[in-house]
Amino acid sequence: MRIAQNWEDYEIIDTSGGEKLERWGDILLVRPDPQIIWDTPKECVEWGRANARYFRSASGGGSWQEYRMPRKEWAIRYGDLRFKVSPTGFKHTGLFPEQAVNWDLMREKIEKAGRPVRVLNLFAYTGGATLACAAAGASVCHVDASKGMVNWARENAKLSGLEERPIRWIVDDCKKFVEREIRRGSRYDGIVMDPPSYGRGPGGEVWKLEDQIYALVELTSRVLSDDPLFFLLNSYTTGLPASVMEYLLGVTVGRGRPGRISSSEIGLPVRESGFALPCGSTAVWEK
Repeated sequence: MRIAQNWEDYEIIDTSGGEKLERWGDILLVRPDPQIIWDTPKECVEWGRANARYFRSASGGGSWQEYRMPRKEWAIRYGDLRFKVSPTGFKHTGLFPEQAVNWDLMREKIEKAGRPVRVLNLFAYTGGATLACAAAGASVCHVDASKGMVNWARENAKLSGLEERPIRWIVDDCKKFVEREIRRGSRYDGIVMDPPSYGRGPGGEVWKLEDQIYALVELTSRVLSDDPLFFLLNSYTTGLPASVMEYLLGVTVGRGRPGRISSSEIGLPVRESGFALPCGSTAVWEK
């Protein structure tokens, strides 16, 4: 497992009973997590100091219960990057901290390339990967179907002092955008893809990762440049092993391209237990 250990403004304090207690800057949140199947004693005093807790509804969805919430949104820092954090109605906060291990990997690849680098970020959400790549000197095309998420990413770019960097902000269906890029002859040296397990497109199209990811990766591989640096594929789908995604990259991106393919779980350290909480998985083709 690759563990995001370089955070200062974020940490998982403890986990138990299907919940995790997290510190986001100076705010403590409790959120459900299906990976937490143990029911260890909640002896840590911070459990009783949470500013808000997310409760799932038996009918689906859920809501936040606030206790001592000083503000609705705030910023946290990862190195030279800054991100707006704000609890949403879907239990998320606008940031997946475990992805920092991939931000670091991409930054290193870009900085060592010694040449101009173009990166395509699909299902780009609030822009963690976009900002990391832009900070490393790449020009980035940021694509997400949600206008609200793209606007949030632009806020993060401004917070990080990267608003003047060469970033294209695109609100579009990722598959349709890639199809147009193929027709236009656009090429990218790095691609990062963070698709949801399940969702609906702007026209009501149903997206199910297991059914559609192979075709999308194969399609997207056609916009790689002649000398690409990386293709990074994330998954949060329970029951889809990292090794399956590694195989998928091997028979698409890796076909006919010399390079190395690897995969692993990614996770975050838990302060109280000393263990790491799995938070999804990543497969990477790299030069």
